[in-house]
Amino acid sequence: MSRIAAIQMASGSNVAANLQIAYHLIRDAVNMGAKLIILPENFALMAMLPNDNIKIGEQYGNGIIQNFLSQQAKQFGIWLIGGTLPIITDNSKKVRSACLVFDNTGKQIARYDKIHLFDVTTNSNEQYCESEVFESGEQIIIINTPYGRLGLAVCYDLRFPELFRCMLSKGIDLIGLPAAFTATTGKAHWEILLRARAIENLCYIIAANQGGYHVNGRETYGNSMIVDPWGVVLTRLNRGTGVICADIDLEQQTDLRHKFPVADHRKVQCQLRIT
Repeated sequence: MSRIAAIQMASGSNVAANLQIAYHLIRDAVNMGAKLIILPENFALMAMLPNDNIKIGEQYGNGIIQNFLSQQAKQFGIWLIGGTLPIITDNSKKVRSACLVFDNTGKQIARYDKIHLFDVTTNSNEQYCESEVFESGEQIIIINTPYGRLGLAVCYDLRFPELFRCMLSKGIDLIGLPAAFTATTGKAHWEILLRARAIENLCYIIAANQGGYHVNGRETYGNSMIVDPWGVVLTRLNRGTGVICADIDLEQQTDLRHKFPVADHRKVQCQLRIT
């Protein structure tokens, strides 16, 4: 078995302060025995204005936030899923919402750019348009880790089951999902969707959400959780800042998939570019 952790934050508009909080939470997770740790979406900045994401956008491979993630992974000897951060694109008016993975030597080994952008109206007073400053990704990312074959998704991706089915077709054991799910949509759908994706694919879901009130006026739902392949919530954190940990058992997962071979019973297959 391997111990994994999800970190929940209520990030603000000061990058340095957010990184300091993230450092302490990563250290707490390490002290709890975690070897694979995931940070939430926008962990380094919950922007006051959409263009603030462009202002702190980093060149891929170099920058304060990326250096921080690399240093934590190396210092603590962990695999770190670095939530999301804005990465510069060829379009000066947009950035990518990138989820970077670092191994226990601090080497960045994977990058997933959020595919589905949150352009929705939840009620008359709550509207979001991520595509205003973010450019959509187009590539599904799955990587081998010492803790299983890992697929990556971010927040709004959770509502698109075909993405996870395509991951399953290439073999996944667990999915890392950084998020900043709103309080409104979270109350309605967060747990239902997480458990559904775990059940459908008989995989572990490690979901690290933002949770609380933010200085930009947003309220996020929290309830970060780790869900097992049968849809059981192993652990959760309702609100506020903190760490949750759980042990994953890939042998038990393999046995479950053998006894309940839903993946072998599929009649509809998908073809997408996956690396």
